[in-house]
Amino acid sequence: MTPELVNRFVSHATTRQVLRFAVVGVIATAAHYSILTALVEIGHVNKIVATTIGYAIGTIVSYVLNRRFTFDARGTPVVKSFAKFAVLYGVGAFLNGAIFGALVHAGLFYLFAQVIATGIVLFWNFLGARYIVFR
Repeated sequence: MTPELVNRFVSHATTRQVLRFAVVGVIATAAHYSILTALVEIGHVNKIVATTIGYAIGTIVSYVLNRRFTFDARGTPVVKSFAKFAVLYGVGAFLNGAIFGALVHAGLFYLFAQVIATGIVLFWNFLGARYIVFR
């Protein structure tokens, strides 16, 4: 891959959005996993409840950063875009909990299960944010 080709790829608007979405995702995922781990290891909270709480906090972090940084949707009314985002990520929370629960029930260590669930739900969240919430 030539430097010119890499430059053209990175300068494409959708590519920049995907990269910014990924950075925001790392931050939101760190919040999610930190809360999940603290609730399970320190609070002895049920793993599915803990991942759902962590996911909810990660969702708020994701909304704030994606609205401003990824999609620059500051002109869009917060109530309208957050309502769409909440529905999108509500479905994502259900998917996350179902995948996570199935994998933990199958005997997988809960953090490995969460990594797999996160990877799957990531596609749902990006496509919904890109084409529904912040279009």
